[in-house]
Amino acid sequence: MATTSHRALRLLSLLGAGRVWPLRELAARLEASERTVRRDIETLRGLDYSIETVHGPDGGYQLGAGNTLPPLLFDHDQALAVAVALQTAPSTMFGLGDDASRALATLHQVMPPALRASMKSLRLTRLRNYWEFPGPPIDPAALTAVGTAVRHRRVLVAETLRPDGTRPEPGDSDFLPAYQIEPHHLVVWAARWYLVAYDRTESQWRVLRVDRLRPRPTTRDFPARELPADDLAQFVMSTHDRGDTPAEWPCTGSAQLDLRADVVARWAPGGSVVEHLDAEHSRLTLGAWSWAGIAGILATFDAEMTEVRPPELREACRRLTQRWAKIAAG
Repeated sequence: MATTSHRALRLLSLLGAGRVWPLRELAARLEASERTVRRDIETLRGLDYSIETVHGPDGGYQLGAGNTLPPLLFDHDQALAVAVALQTAPSTMFGLGDDASRALATLHQVMPPALRASMKSLRLTRLRNYWEFPGPPIDPAALTAVGTAVRHRRVLVAETLRPDGTRPEPGDSDFLPAYQIEPHHLVVWAARWYLVAYDRTESQWRVLRVDRLRPRPTTRDFPARELPADDLAQFVMSTHDRGDTPAEWPCTGSAQLDLRADVVARWAPGGSVVEHLDAEHSRLTLGAWSWAGIAGILATFDAEMTEVRPPELREACRRLTQRWAKIAAG
């Protein structure tokens, strides 16, 4: 059984999660009786923490608005979670790696000795898996602008950027005028940031790569809309036109598949591009270290293929066919 002071800190940490906690769940988490938890709640209220009682079948206790918690109310498991998260954070934003290292060092300095020792026991080296297809890092200012607009339901004016981050000039073949969007949700997939937004200019839902946008905030609000799908992750993964471009690889090839674009987009690796051709066909462009690598990925779709390009990719398919034929006959 935890001591009263440790239990009160743990209780305050749970309430700081921002949700309503039923009394019985708090008691189970703290391994104490409901009567003891009530007494601890009154103790915290006596220390000027505004702990609200929420009545009704879904009621319980929650920390009132405007409260600030004492710094670093971490238990052992939370401290380990923070240490792992900061050391394994993907480099999807400029400077995130350095900021994460500085944040971890700051936490080490102010943690109690026991927790500091636990965090220091997890010194990790994060190695890149080269089958990952990370996108370029995002400017924190752009991500903050998009996130703020999502939270406050503010219309954004968006300009389209090239993969290298430059903005096409009027008269360039790839120039697109700025358009107005209603940003609804941010999704991170395959180390890329995507925005689910309603395009006011085209009157349709879109999935946009955040690193391909130059967002300009406005003060115009927009009303809540019914989202295009219950599962936004599935919506993002099955949308083929989401601003992706082929990743840079030693070999890049393409093939027409007898599959719908949304099916191919769902399973295509990050850093590939899916083109909608018609209701039953699509084209997949992707890269790998070798032509055999591309052929192997194409084979995972288990569909008929035509217009396989370039010739080096067709030759790799022929070699793999011979190899697999020997295995099948063996």
